[in-house]
Amino acid sequence: MGDSASSFVGGEKIWLDGEFIDWDAARVHVLTHTLHYGLGVFEGIRAYQTVDGRSAIFRLREHVQRLYDSAHINRLEIPYERAVITEAIAASLRENHLDEGYVRPLVFLGDGAMGLNPANNPVRVAVIAWAWGKYLGEEGMERGIRARVSSFSRHHVNSKMTLGKTCGDYVNSILAKRDALLDGFDEAIMLDPHGLVSEATGENLFLVRGGILRTPSIHSVLDGITRNTVIKLARDRGLEVVEDAITRDELYVSDEVFLTGTAAEVTPIREIDHRMIGSGRRGPVTEMLQRAYFEAVSGRDPNEADWLHYV
Repeated sequence: MGDSASSFVGGEKIWLDGEFIDWDAARVHVLTHTLHYGLGVFEGIRAYQTVDGRSAIFRLREHVQRLYDSAHINRLEIPYERAVITEAIAASLRENHLDEGYVRPLVFLGDGAMGLNPANNPVRVAVIAWAWGKYLGEEGMERGIRARVSSFSRHHVNSKMTLGKTCGDYVNSILAKRDALLDGFDEAIMLDPHGLVSEATGENLFLVRGGILRTPSIHSVLDGITRNTVIKLARDRGLEVVEDAITRDELYVSDEVFLTGTAAEVTPIREIDHRMIGSGRRGPVTEMLQRAYFEAVSGRDPNEADWLHYV
């Protein structure tokens, strides 16, 4: 199921530095600074076809805000107003004729000076949209996936600021993900430098025990927009949500564990480190929150209509 993320079909147009160009014409120089050193920021955004047949981008405002926050944290100045980037994201779906799709805004340093001081290298921006299915597999959304705790630690807040969605941070994720796949698992769960549960390689993590929903607090984890969405949906439905420290063995004895993310949406975990979680299948709380999430993104939940930006 983890291999589903590797499938990719290109589109028609890419927005690069202020204009749409042909997909295959989007090229950068091999001395592009971000390619060498990883200093860049990005977002992952989804658009869904809604119940009335229109296409809507989910929580676009929050994603654009985080893109600019990430750039500010990393001392990158995006050379476009937010309204320009917001429109480029919506237009990328139209240009590629996508009713549903995944959009990746990317802010990166172009070629010029080399070395660890990028000096006056230009800050460049691309917006790419493509069709992308279930990140962890269709089967995983219902049956649940298998995960392992990684030997790689997640970032410490002072070794790499964790609120920014920074390109280079994901080398850490790639190492953990590859090892998990090679060992027959679908995903890796990462601990922070203190040995507490942090997040998965590209998703936030929740557990359910005794009817209480718990998730690691914001320290070594990305402040995920889907994480925030699920917390609100859960509280609106009367669930108690606690953000606190979680140990590895608490995962093993949980009633349910699931992951959240723009790509992964709401994906249950049925097994961790060869230990069955709960009943070994998607649990009732996970199923309820999955349903609530997809009602929200499809426009079926009138209480969350302000989360939708129609294309």
